[in-house]
Amino acid sequence: MKEALEAALREILGPGEVVALRRLPGGASKEAWAVDYRTGEALHPLFLRRAGGGVIYSKTLALAEEFRLLQVAWAHGVKVPEPLHYFPDLEGREAFLMRRLEGETIGARVVRRPELARARETLPQAMAEELAKIHALSPDEVPFLQPPSLPSWRAALEEAYRDLDALGEPHPALEWGLRWLLDHPPRELPPVVVHGDFRVGNLLVDGEGLVAVLDWEFAHLGDPREDLAWPLVRAWRFGEDGKRLGGVGEVGPFLERYNALTGRDIAEEELFWWEVLGNVRWGLGALKQARRHLRGEERSVELAVLGRLASEMEYEVLHLLERYG
Repeated sequence: MKEALEAALREILGPGEVVALRRLPGGASKEAWAVDYRTGEALHPLFLRRAGGGVIYSKTLALAEEFRLLQVAWAHGVKVPEPLHYFPDLEGREAFLMRRLEGETIGARVVRRPELARARETLPQAMAEELAKIHALSPDEVPFLQPPSLPSWRAALEEAYRDLDALGEPHPALEWGLRWLLDHPPRELPPVVVHGDFRVGNLLVDGEGLVAVLDWEFAHLGDPREDLAWPLVRAWRFGEDGKRLGGVGEVGPFLERYNALTGRDIAEEELFWWEVLGNVRWGLGALKQARRHLRGEERSVELAVLGRLASEMEYEVLHLLERYG
């Protein structure tokens, strides 16, 4: 792999050599590698994203599509790492290179570490600002993101039903959640480009605030409330349940800033439907990931542990519907 990287980097950054190449931990469906490339006296920190052994959702973007979307987002001022090069085949798997930025991504650290206290104060506003820019991206520039044939909420719900059926075993709490969602449909909104996994844990944060939005593999055309409600899912608070927005803040100021920037008039109570769906979907996603381990497709303690987390999502669905539904 080192030779292929060096050949590409000579074209992009000039003559030099890869002086460090190390795989990074984490990443449920993609490999992550840190690459250091030296040209003369300059050292270029880079990040390689490479296809892994499977996907969480059936509509996950191919890396070529994710790379193109990053190029579009970068061109329109969204805070993303600069995309540099796409590899159709890097030792049997597609991959792409980006600039490597400095900061923290591990959610439990972002919501608790004292040195990130200032960042937590600014994150709700910064998250709203980035979502406003993402939702303003033109679908014409990313034609591989096809509009749903059904209303966005119905398409998302039917996909969740398919994922549940594919498990081949009962999960009554998740089934009850899906039935409630079906019986309480939201108003329809025009589809926009949504990130699909916009939350603490996929945001690169330093001591001053938000550095970049990462992991675009689940992007699609859908309802903007899907992105707005996803960071409300309990799992993405990382134990800081008193702060409903990703363990870092409150929903009201975040949504107010988003509405001001986009001209939309989305009420906070509208996010509840999508919050319930988010908990159901992550429960299903965790179960699907665990089955990759159990079937021997990719033996991993991390994947096995995700299966256990599904019960927490089931509990949260029951809690939400009992208290608010």
